[in-house]
Order: sequence, then structure tokens, then C-alpha cells
Amino acid sequence: MIDTIALRRRLHQRPELALHLPETRDLLLEAVAPLGLRVETSQACSSLAFVIPGNGPGPTVLLRADMDGLPVAEESGVDFASTNDNMHACGHDLHMAGLVGAIYELHGRRDEFPGDVLTIFQPGEEGAGGAALMIAEEVLKTTGQRPVASYGVHVLSFTEAGSFACRAGSVMGATIIFDLEIQGRGGHAARPHTARDPISTAALVVQGIQTFVTQNSSPADPIVVTVGSLRAGTAANVIPDTALLKVSLRATNSETARDAYRRIAGIASAIAEAYGLRVKADVSIDLAPTVSDRAGAELVREVVTDLYGGERYRELAVPEMISEDFALFLEETGGAFVLVGAAVDDPPHLLPSNHSARARFDDSVVPEVSGLLAELAVRTLNQAAARDGATQ
Repeated sequence: MIDTIALRRRLHQRPELALHLPETRDLLLEAVAPLGLRVETSQACSSLAFVIPGNGPGPTVLLRADMDGLPVAEESGVDFASTNDNMHACGHDLHMAGLVGAIYELHGRRDEFPGDVLTIFQPGEEGAGGAALMIAEEVLKTTGQRPVASYGVHVLSFTEAGSFACRAGSVMGATIIFDLEIQGRGGHAARPHTARDPISTAALVVQGIQTFVTQNSSPADPIVVTVGSLRAGTAANVIPDTALLKVSLRATNSETARDAYRRIAGIASAIAEAYGLRVKADVSIDLAPTVSDRAGAELVREVVTDLYGGERYRELAVPEMISEDFALFLEETGGAFVLVGAAVDDPPHLLPSNHSARARFDDSVVPEVSGLLAELAVRTLNQAAARDGATQ
């Protein structure tokens, strides 16, 4: 076997961004090389796909981990902190190490399942479109047949370590990321009456967005909108021509998210027009919710209960409002996505969340992630093979 916690810490020290992660890919290739598995690479990105064959012909199941970090300067204080200005602030290093561990376990259990396990390492999850790129490159046809199901995990820095959560339906929400450029007319700060100030108008737009959320979001159908960036101007005595808002909108389903986007863009335009300015809206990401099917979610519950005990499993009441482009794999194949608690301290809800420069993750959960993914693959392949045999 391999020391997956040590691997996680090596990966944590060298995070890379977006689609091109050469050092990360090399570390993973080095880690899996002793098994002599078939590996597929890409010229367009740093993706990897390994195939673990079983004891004979049969179906394919897909396991996936994301690879990329974030442009965040780490402040976690751990002794294996990042050595560059990027950070694995979302736990993708744990996902990769967990999947490597699953590959080793599955390689040792090859006689227990028919068919193939397709394990993929995906770059570009944090907004760079890595899942769509891999699907376009036909990663789902790697074994010659489409996977019957796909499984992935996501660690959470603010949930009790060693807990597992899933549900049938949306596990994570739909997300739309968009810009609102408020176009005014610049001028001298001493003569604001001759200009059209986009900064003061931008402040009203931010307030309007939050008022919209308050009046339209409910616990049963939440809408979460955050203005993560407001950029305008260069000097105190200059009124700029434009102000740019970068906005993240999240909801439980795509219909609610898209309706909220249209209405927010309309509110922004109405406010701007009232003061003689204009708004240009531009969507950069429109991501569907991450949806587990009923069979996949039930299998997750069964496996967690059998491996780690029923007290370690939690049925999600509502989706987490974070998002994942693993949604695209689930749309193609079905399957499930599992949230794994990895909080370092108590009480978890007061800890820095994923994407924080101070986020920390309990990497003792990595071997358990490996065991979960491996067992999901084995049971899925055996169940699919049994169904196929019964229909012949």
C-alpha cells in the first residue's frame, strides 16, 4: 500500500491552478507507477485516467478526484503549508490522495469484481471547465463502454471529521457566476454634477441585490448571492467611467438560479438607468446542481454504514450551496457525490470554511475516503453485472 496522508501533504505543498498542473500530474504518476496500470493523458490539460481491470469482462464504474488549487496565499499555520502563493484551500489534495489509495485497494481486490474501474484526476474544477473538457475528450469511452455510475467526494473543513453526508437529489446547488459592469461617465471629484458616478450607483446595486435575496429566498428554496469583488477607480479625486461587480449566485436548482439572475440583472439596470447610467451583464459560469440518483445515494448510505457504522452517516436535509462540475459526470452516468467532514477542531461550525486562507483539513479521513470509493466501485460493478446476467 501507499502512505496516502504523506502523499496528501506533498500535494498540499505544491498547488497549481486551472487546467495545467504539471507538477501535480507528475506526483500522481509517480504515486501510481508501481502498479503498472494503463494510463491515459491529455494534450489539452493535465488530466489523468487510470484503468483497473477486474476478473473478467463486465461494466465500467468511474471514480473521480479534482486536482487544482486556488490563488490564495496560505495562512493555515500547518507545517506542510504551500510553498508558493497558491493553496489547496478546498481540499482537492485530500481528494487526490484518497483516490490514489482507492486505486491501490482496488488493484489488490481485482478478483472481487468484473469489468473495469475508471479512475480520473480532473484539473480545472475551480471554474476552468475541466469536467466539460474531459467529457469532450471522450474520457467516458476510455474502457470502450460508458460507466454505469460515477462517484466522487468533497471534504468540508467545517463539518465533523469522519462524517459522511449524501442524499437523493441535489447534494450541491446550481451556480451562476456573472459580472455587472456599471457604465457611467468619469470626471473630477470636485464636479460630480458633471459626471455619472458608477461607484455610488454600484453601492445601490449591491444593496438592491441583498434586498432581492431577502424578499425571495426561503429555507425550503434558498437563494444565496454574494458580491465577491467591487472594482472601480484609481484615485480619491477621480470619478471613474465604470465599476465592476463580480457576483456569485447559488440556488437549489437551475431554474431558480436563472430566474434570480434575470431579475437581479433587471434590478441593476433599473437602478443604473434611474441615475443616467447603464449596466452590462456577462455570465461566465452557469453550472447545474450536483445531483445524486436514488440508487447511488442509497448505496453510499449502505457502504458508509457497513464500513464505518450508521452513526457516521448523515442524510442531507437541503443541498450545500457550494457547487461542483462533477455535476456534468453525474448528468452523463448517474451515481452519487458524498460530502466528507474533515474539521480539525471543535466546534466545527466556527472554523474557517473551504476557500479561506486559514482553512485546515483533518487528513486522517483520507484512508476512509479511499475505502469508501473502492467499496462503492466494487459493489456497483457486481450489482450491475448481476442485473445484466438476470436480463440475458
